[in-house]
Parts: sequence; structure tokens; C-alpha cells
Amino acid sequence: MNMELIRLMRPHQWVKNSFVLTGLIFGHAWHSPALVIQAFTAFAAFCLISSTVYVFNDIIDIDQDKQHPTKRNRPLPSGKLSIHTAAIFAAVLGVAAMLLAALASYKVVIILLIYAVMNLAYSIELKHIVILDVFIIATGFMLRILAGTLGLGIPPSQWLLLCGLMVTLFLGFSKRRAEIIVLSDDKSAHRKVLEDYSPVLLDKMIVITAAGLIMSYSLYTMSPETIMIHRTANLVYTVPFVIYGVFRYIFLLHHQRSGGDPSRDLVRDPHMLTVLATWFITTIVLIAH
Repeated sequence: MNMELIRLMRPHQWVKNSFVLTGLIFGHAWHSPALVIQAFTAFAAFCLISSTVYVFNDIIDIDQDKQHPTKRNRPLPSGKLSIHTAAIFAAVLGVAAMLLAALASYKVVIILLIYAVMNLAYSIELKHIVILDVFIIATGFMLRILAGTLGLGIPPSQWLLLCGLMVTLFLGFSKRRAEIIVLSDDKSAHRKVLEDYSPVLLDKMIVITAAGLIMSYSLYTMSPETIMIHRTANLVYTVPFVIYGVFRYIFLLHHQRSGGDPSRDLVRDPHMLTVLATWFITTIVLIAH
């Protein structure tokens, strides 16, 4: 496959689709080979549909991306790929995503369709509406969680959904804050909605969502329902990892001009990578019995 087509798909962003696997892990469904196959099929479907959305969004934003200091190097604004080629590629990816979703379950197909329609609306219009734009991004992650729970017949945890909402809102507002820092006076030329955001406003929203994330996760670990499902009260000891990760991310946002691309920031910063891996390993050890 042409390397520019691979870049157009943004495979490094597929880590976001790991939210599809949360039901498999926190629902203790990994003991069922059939559910494991279904979950990874749904994960693959979301990878392809998210790439479809990225391609469509790049087509819509090609003129704005030409003015962005880093996005202008992407395949479309740089002229390495034509819009016609990108459109055909997006159609192929979209069809493949739906076929994979059908192999998982009809519920996954419905969720994938909702995700696709919502993101098309976002690319065309909704991304220009202040605050709603970030909530649309967060909703996309909620749909990933639902695909990996309801879509596979696993009851979704209300705490899981709340924690997912808080972390995605936190990352969404952090992303907007990073864009303002990078784009400076040219922010509205690239993304119109940035005219309605200010550093002070975004800092307040980041603080609120960071506090909501830490509190919701802490309460989740101590919930009687959680203790009963996982048969352990020790998940509370993973809370410090979450707090450190949130504080480290805020530090990167303000002092190292990061936060614009969470997928890259997580693997580029050794502190974030270490704390994420430690949290995951500790959590698996505590609940896998």
C-alpha cells in the first residue's frame, strides 16, 4: 500500500479505539474466546471507520490545514495525494469497516453508523460550535465503550461510562488549549471555533474535568458494585497512578507545548508511558483472578 495512504489513515490514532476493549477487560469477558474474537473484530471495525472519518475530515479541512504549521505536511494539503484518490480510499475503508462490524454483531453495526453520521456532521458543521465540539468528540469515545459492551452483550458499567466521559472531556479541552498555544494569532484561520475559546476559559474547563476524572475513578474503585464484580477492594491503590497521569499531562500541556495529539503524547513522554503501563499492569493483576 502507498505510504501516503497509510499516513492518511493515521494508524497511530488507533490507540483511541482501545476503549472498545474496556468491556472485555472490566466485564471479565476474556474467559470467552467468542467474546474475545467479537471484541477485537469490533476494535478493527472502529479502526477502519475512524480512519474513514479522518480522511473525510482532511478533505473538508484541506484549505485550513495548508495554513497549519504541522498539518500542512499531511498527504492532502501537501499535494502528495489528490482529493479524488482520498475520497475513493475513504469509501473502501468505510465499506470494510461495516463488513467487519457485521461480523461482530448487528448492534455494533448500528453503533458504528451512529459514530460515522455524528462525525460527518462534526466535520461539516458541529466542530464550529464551542463546547459542543468537545462533547461530540467525547461522545465518540462513549460509542466505542458501548460497542465493546452493549454491542457484545456485556452490560456496561455506569461508572465505566462516567470515567470515560470525564477522561475524554479532559483530553478534548486540553487539545483545544494546545491548539491555541501552537496557532497563536492564526488560530481562527485554522479552526473557527478557537475564536470562542480562550486560555482562561479552557484552563477552567480542564481543571473541572480533571477533578471530575479523578473523583469518578476514585469512587469507581471504592464502589460496592465494583468490589463485588472484581472481588477485590484493592483497586483503590491504582488511584495515585491516575492522579499522577493527569498532573503530568497538564504539565506537558503548559510547559512542553504538548497535548495537541494525546495518542502521540502518551508514547513520547516516558513518564506518561510508564504510569499508563504501571496502572494497566496493576489493574490486570488485581482483577484477573
